Amino acid sequence: MFRRLRILILLVVLVNVGVGGWLLRVRTAAWDHPLRVAVFPVAADRGERTRAFVAGFGPEALAPVERFLADEARRHGLSLTTPVEFRVHPGLAELPPEPPFGGSRLDVFVWSLRLRAWVWRHGSVPGPAPHARLFLLFHDPALGASVPHSVGLPQGLIGVVHGFATRAQASQNAVVLAHELLHTVGATDKYDPATNLPRFPDGYAEPDRSPRHPQEFAELMGGRLPVSAREARMPESLDEVLVGEGTAREIGWRR
Repeated sequence: MFRRLRILILLVVLVNVGVGGWLLRVRTAAWDHPLRVAVFPVAADRGERTRAFVAGFGPEALAPVERFLADEARRHGLSLTTPVEFRVHPGLAELPPEPPFGGSRLDVFVWSLRLRAWVWRHGSVPGPAPHARLFLLFHDPALGASVPHSVGLPQGLIGVVHGFATRAQASQNAVVLAHELLHTVGATDKYDPATNLPRFPDGYAEPDRSPRHPQEFAELMGGRLPVSAREARMPESLDEVLVGEGTAREIGWRR
């Protein structure tokens, strides 16, 4: 009897989470109002440089992303002047649960529930409730040449974004942040996970360009700027990135 009650409670919680997430997605997909995004910087290591970077992280670091999204939304015909509004909140001391890369679907499902429980504990903010929450995990580049893979979940509009704790990497951090934010509102990856090469045509910013290579811009969800049919590089900044038509349709900027 006790086991059945636990299962029933779990099902009720899952239904509430699912319905709540679906309603939130429907409301945000209309783009009648700016998407309110709460941003929480987090020190992903114990380095002094990382802690200092997190302590000094402010809204000016997100201004290029806001401008980029506003420009791209306008280019796709959205009438909303400011589609995304970021608000930076105090840094967090606790890290979110790590995703089970390479795990089973059950592992991923369990992790997503743990992440949402962690967000519920650590992501509350004063004032109007945010639509989306981004947790920016910063790493000292002196302690490692790479960072873990970032993730964005449409279930709950949650992003866990990894970046380097240095101003020299701020432009590329902004590209990753924008990519994961659009995941939270329904955009899908448009690259081959085996090669990391953008898929043609939806992973190309200008699929009709002639000659096709090199491309001038990277498609945001394609991840990289195609230099040739077999080579692509990370864009240096959002100045080298566009939101493609397919992505714009997925997130509701085009009908």
